[in-house]
Amino acid sequence: MFNPVAIGFLRIGWIDVVDVVLVTILFYQIYKLLTGSVALRIFLGFLSIYLFYLVVKAAGMELLTMILGQFMSVGVLAGIILFQQEIRRFLLNVGKVTALERMRMFSWRRETPQQRMSVTPFVEAAKSLAGKNTGALIAFQQASDLKFYAESGDLLDAAVSKRLLMSIFNKTSPLHDGAVIIAQGRIKAARCILPVSENPDVPASMGLRHRAAIGLTEVTDSVVLVVSEETGQMSLVRGGEVFRNLSSADLRAKLNEFLFDAQPRPAAPPSSSARSAAEVAA
Repeated sequence: MFNPVAIGFLRIGWIDVVDVVLVTILFYQIYKLLTGSVALRIFLGFLSIYLFYLVVKAAGMELLTMILGQFMSVGVLAGIILFQQEIRRFLLNVGKVTALERMRMFSWRRETPQQRMSVTPFVEAAKSLAGKNTGALIAFQQASDLKFYAESGDLLDAAVSKRLLMSIFNKTSPLHDGAVIIAQGRIKAARCILPVSENPDVPASMGLRHRAAIGLTEVTDSVVLVVSEETGQMSLVRGGEVFRNLSSADLRAKLNEFLFDAQPRPAAPPSSSARSAAEVAA
């Protein structure tokens, strides 16, 4: 048992140590959450006013203490209003790592219909769309439920096929503007709105499709397939990380790996001739 340590008139026990560590972690997470946004400056402004309030209160400046006290009394409500987006993002991140989300690691949760889904229609559709410089955004539901995002679009509940995917993302289709959500091996919805990432580190070369894919994977465990309308490149996004400029063979391998927990492929990239042969075979 950790015995309390006396430092002058202070007695520090193990509860105090745990308390300080947890507060440090909390402030570090808040800093990470607010870094790169205007909300960080607002938070620092609030913190400065609060520290100034403590100083004038300790100094016995009654008039200034009363004025700042009135301001601090509504500080919590003002903070909720000003930081509503950051609070929402923080709660989504907390929910993402709960025990209920991690229950999918058990074997009895692994055996789902999506495990038997073929990735061939997605690879072939993405390859065809990329060849025509037609944009596409396809989100694969994992443990996190995407019902909220599916309801923002048009519910379909249709079987997956290359022709249907190409029809949805055709530039003249009324469903092309938005994301397709895949759940339980079926097309659950199209024209869905995804949350756009506010990460300042996202390169400017990435458009709204990539930002939406990153945004969804930041708050859920989904995997998102992106076809760029500008460059025709195929990309996969998972956990906020973007794997860009994939060939058909690479796309197929990573889809199988990310969706079905397959063993990672060797890190060494294939030669150009082998890559070309693999694309032809795909």
